[in-house]
Amino acid sequence: MWSYHSVFYQIYPLGFCGAPFENDGHQEHRILKVIDWIPHMKKLGVDAIYFSPVFESDTHGYNTRDYTKIDTRLGTDEDFARVCKSLHENGIKVVLDGVFNHVGRGFWAFTDVLKNRERSPYVNWFERIDFNGNSSYNDGLWYEGWEGNYDLVKLNLRNEQVIGHIFSAVRGWVEQFDIDGLRLDVAYCLDKEFLKRLRQFCDGLKQDFFLVGETLHGDYNQWMNDEMLHSVTNYECYKGLHSSFNSMNMFEINHSLLRQFGPEQWTLYKGKHLLSFVDNHDVTRVASILNNERHLPLIYALAFGMPGIPCVYYGSEWGLTGRKEEGDPALRPCPKEPQWNELTQWISSLARAKRESKALCYGNFYSVVLTNGQCVFGREVEGEKVFVCINATDQPFFASFDLGASTAKDLITGQELSLNGGAQLPPYSAYFLR
Repeated sequence: MWSYHSVFYQIYPLGFCGAPFENDGHQEHRILKVIDWIPHMKKLGVDAIYFSPVFESDTHGYNTRDYTKIDTRLGTDEDFARVCKSLHENGIKVVLDGVFNHVGRGFWAFTDVLKNRERSPYVNWFERIDFNGNSSYNDGLWYEGWEGNYDLVKLNLRNEQVIGHIFSAVRGWVEQFDIDGLRLDVAYCLDKEFLKRLRQFCDGLKQDFFLVGETLHGDYNQWMNDEMLHSVTNYECYKGLHSSFNSMNMFEINHSLLRQFGPEQWTLYKGKHLLSFVDNHDVTRVASILNNERHLPLIYALAFGMPGIPCVYYGSEWGLTGRKEEGDPALRPCPKEPQWNELTQWISSLARAKRESKALCYGNFYSVVLTNGQCVFGREVEGEKVFVCINATDQPFFASFDLGASTAKDLITGQELSLNGGAQLPPYSAYFLR
């Protein structure tokens, strides 16, 4: 699967392109901005782009009006086809957000229910509509909103017409935009039989079509298996990544990684490839959540060195800030142009190292050295062994381990390091030693 050795880049298009929050139907060709960023993405080392919602919606993209039409605020279907063609010509795969758990109040089938009530042929497209109740919008009927959000009308994914409509849309996305995969919004809420049918449908639609689901807690194998999703979002390690640095407790992330990928028989996800991230469109930017800015390069080194598929959120590669409590606009801004600094160059070097190392993409995981402020872990596959070394303190540290050689190459910088029973790690440093 191409995704298992890829570096992803996430863009939230409505914010990235500076679209107004409310969809007033005024069309502008904003999505073409992505084409201007392709040289930046290539220089960064991106292999695939994950677009948050691009289809016609009421406001933020996750309240879909029409699965078959690019959001008017972003442009036309032809604009997006041009964007996808340009990305593919530059070797960048395209993954779209599949928002199938719910739709917006402006979704055409739901507006028909509001208008025609019991006479609407689409009543059973939605979960639990009660014509004897009422909603917070005073509709004269009650319906199930996702997690109590009544701008998000929950779909009935056991209805054959709904399934057929969604599958027809996905087929259209492949035919029109040649997309390479889907990220499934709130996958943990989706009907599991629907997921199985979606996987079977997509397997027959395009070779190596990638399905990754948004999951938070619990056993990810519920959704990530041979019958359902190829991958899921690794929220367990998202928390462990930043809190390990902020509390100076590398035991936390190491425990999570051993639980997920370690050498023990009970390991949960050995041989699987979860989507790794330090931030995204829903959480505080990593540059705003770390207490020590010198940990910023190190958290990316850990995210790229651990098992998984690394995903970088647009703007964070140069240290863009934004806090969750400041609201969505703070997390989903419209940068005029990409920036390049030491952090961006560092992430570019990490992406190259990841891509060029089979061990970093497919290798097993085992802990070698672990203290509160330092960790060294091994990634090993037949024919290659890499040690990921992190020193998060302001003091030098000698990490004692046997690499089986007197020198090692750092895959990040390309430098040769002398070894004498271990590696001397300067303050605030990270190495991928082979």
